[in-house]
Amino acid sequence: MALQKFLLLGLLLVLTFVGSPATADGPVCPPSTKLSRASFPEGFIFGTATAAFQVEGAINEGCRGPSLWDVYCKRHPQKCSNQTGDVAVDFFHRYKEDIQLMKSLNSDAFRMSIAWSRIFPHGRKEKGVSQAGVQFYHDLIDELLKNGITPFVTVFHWDTPQDLEDEYQGFLSERIVKDFREYAEFVFQEYGGKVKHWITFNEPWVFAHAGYDVGKKAPGRCSDYVKDANCTGGRSGHETYLVSHNLLNAHAEAYEAFKNCVKCKGGKVGIAHSPAWFEPKDFNNKNDADSIGRALDFMLGWHLETTISGDYPPRMREILGYRLPQFSSEQKRKLKNSADFIGLNYYSSIFSEHVDQPDHSKPLFKQDSLIVWKPKSADNYSIGSQPSTGALPVYAQGFRKLLKYVKEKYGNQEIMIMENGYGEHFTDDSDTVEVGIADHNRKYYLQRHLLAMYEAICIDKVNVTGYFIWSLLDNFEWENGYKHRFGLYYIDYKNNLTRHEKESAKYYKEFLGQGVRPSLIKRDEL
Repeated sequence: MALQKFLLLGLLLVLTFVGSPATADGPVCPPSTKLSRASFPEGFIFGTATAAFQVEGAINEGCRGPSLWDVYCKRHPQKCSNQTGDVAVDFFHRYKEDIQLMKSLNSDAFRMSIAWSRIFPHGRKEKGVSQAGVQFYHDLIDELLKNGITPFVTVFHWDTPQDLEDEYQGFLSERIVKDFREYAEFVFQEYGGKVKHWITFNEPWVFAHAGYDVGKKAPGRCSDYVKDANCTGGRSGHETYLVSHNLLNAHAEAYEAFKNCVKCKGGKVGIAHSPAWFEPKDFNNKNDADSIGRALDFMLGWHLETTISGDYPPRMREILGYRLPQFSSEQKRKLKNSADFIGLNYYSSIFSEHVDQPDHSKPLFKQDSLIVWKPKSADNYSIGSQPSTGALPVYAQGFRKLLKYVKEKYGNQEIMIMENGYGEHFTDDSDTVEVGIADHNRKYYLQRHLLAMYEAICIDKVNVTGYFIWSLLDNFEWENGYKHRFGLYYIDYKNNLTRHEKESAKYYKEFLGQGVRPSLIKRDEL
């Protein structure tokens, strides 16, 4: 019954959509009677997204060196669902085929990442550059451009070269700052003439928290008091802030390198942040209501506010004290206004419950923000809806609220939705092509979130200029291996990695087929 209600809601959403243009002081949205590309401001970019380690495969080809995740999955196969990156979607060999899938969707752009260890197999230029790796990304970018698809490139998507982990523990050491700048400077110089949209880091809070606070992702570090973690070493509530500190300084150095890159002129650089939206567990409890801003400071402001103001949010500094590293005056100068746009990844929302008495003997990131994440409200309501196969709750209202919050708190800066998507998990028996391509829940997830984004742009006047679905293809979903499927195209892992179009892909194709693609608009009109 719950599933039927969910499907009905999605159908009702489409049938009752009525467009309304924004006023002159915000984005101009054409009036329309059906949600489609034509409902959005002229020049708005729609695309799909992937990441190198999640799709490329070919981990032993082209002189590619091992990455943090290669070694992590081999050491802890149970944490990667007994799968590793060499059992992959094989985008490395099949990228031309997959670019045709993008083209068939009427997609404008493609968000990809460059695998650090495919360029610098040993983490540093002086230890060797893989010309095969460099050429692969040239060929990929050229093929995208040839097909009228704009590349958006992420410099770091969690795949630190293992040699740097072995040498000085990667992002736990400030030595990573210099090495990351060298790598970023290399890829900017190599591809900056073709690529004008860049992201330095993907989801920094997830990388720092999941990898160094609760041990759910590589390198799997945390304290032994973390529940159900089975971690190897680490110091929760400490390392996560040290890693982020080095990451933010690395971003600032990369940003400076980009601005000094002559062939990169006219390009933009940002970070892909990944906040959830929070609702108070008890709407009548002032402490729960007040906890929302604090939760967002820790999850979003931690990296976003720092790249705007040059320092951490005041509430973080106040609560964490000595555990939060301090920036030097020079580091603050480089960090201030070190992003040209705000990248946002949004998937789901959760309830926030205020914590009066945290256990200071067992520091953890979530507890540090003086909240507990709760799946149900005080009245035992779930947040949004969640079909039985859904990986996360579906709460499109949270998407709109988040966009409005970012506008109001950080000024009406340009925002690009770098990821938004719906994950499904099936049992081995039910994970078939026939079941996988009938992804009506993903279709309705997209409809609801595209509508929420439309309302944020056209009613709330948020300056959103692009949207990328996660993901083009089912892929390696980190600690969930290949069990969670997020793709518009089903990958048949049992049959030569065959691609199969899902219902969601058909919908996205229809959605993008109405209206004018940015590439078809005259340059002087953009």
